Amino acid sequence: MIKFAIILFYVFSIFLISIVFKKFNQNSKEIVRKTIHIGIGPLIPIAQFLKINQNLALIFTGIISLMVLINYVYKLFPIIEDVERKSYGTLFYCLSLFILIYLFWDKDPYALTVGFFIMAFGDGLAGLVGKSFNSRSWVFFKQRKSLFGTATMFLTSLFVLCSVGYAQGNNLNFNYLTIAFLATVLEQLSMFGIDNLIVPISTALCFNFLTN
Repeated sequence: MIKFAIILFYVFSIFLISIVFKKFNQNSKEIVRKTIHIGIGPLIPIAQFLKINQNLALIFTGIISLMVLINYVYKLFPIIEDVERKSYGTLFYCLSLFILIYLFWDKDPYALTVGFFIMAFGDGLAGLVGKSFNSRSWVFFKQRKSLFGTATMFLTSLFVLCSVGYAQGNNLNFNYLTIAFLATVLEQLSMFGIDNLIVPISTALCFNFLTN
């Protein structure tokens, strides 16, 4: 019970910070959403540190996913989906986390961390940088992408891979570049927020296959 309370307190804190930020930045809808996107990132290592078992992690993630689905219908917490385009990214975010926990929680926690961190930090920071700095851009499947945002995705993904690989005891190798490149390519496919599903699952599977 105490473990769940800690997790809930952390999640509540992220949302509270985002709500306060939005109050003083009414025109920063995407930034507020990305703040939540990035802020949820440490949730996995916190849960693992607290030694929460796989079943409890799945139940918690399933409940959050159901809440997000209800929110799409009834807009109880509009801050979560208050963006300038049609997106199911938050739902895919929760769904991908559920799948990662099911596949890798006990089998390969490093792969789980890679997939989730690349989604949370790589995709999140790419969105922030792309929105905050002007650079060459292009439109892919009706989604605008920028050079700075794409470069941020690649470099952050590579940093995540190298860091987790080091923690796992692996030497730096070409596979990290391959997975980071794959994550960056898949992030371009962001229509309706589908990248929040395909990026973490694909990168976690590749990390598991190429490093074990």
